[in-house]
Amino acid sequence: MSAEDEPETGSAATVISMPIAEVFAAITDVTRMGEWSPECTAGRWVDGADGPTVGAKFEGDNVAAIGPITLKKWTTTSEVTEFVPGETFEFVSAEYTRWRYDFIEREGKTVVTESFSYPPYGGWQGFLYGTVMRRNTAMTKGLQTTLDRIKEVLEG
Repeated sequence: MSAEDEPETGSAATVISMPIAEVFAAITDVTRMGEWSPECTAGRWVDGADGPTVGAKFEGDNVAAIGPITLKKWTTTSEVTEFVPGETFEFVSAEYTRWRYDFIEREGKTVVTESFSYPPYGGWQGFLYGTVMRRNTAMTKGLQTTLDRIKEVLEG
């Protein structure tokens, strides 16, 4: 596999001073993602799902903005691809981007790592998203912002 075929990836982590079960429950409640994410403004379970299990689907409303200027709004459908209580929550958004949360208990606190991966864009899209918009960098910063907000809300 050449470097051009390697997936785009990013990750961020934080330590939350709460038990792993509580942190896991909050993060896997996709209806709360709008509280934390700089891009996802709302989430809801769809197609009869009412919580996280492998195969459950949910929609997320998203917005891309520069300051107060909205560039784009869209809704994606995601499917839970891995769900191990207290360990892993993973889903694929729009059949394209894989999002993953990994949880580790450490001395009564919870280490949360959020990551993403998606196939590389080619041609003009690769130039636009990779060079002009620096999408990977922006997404990685968004991960840290999300985790920082989760920590702030959960720790009160």
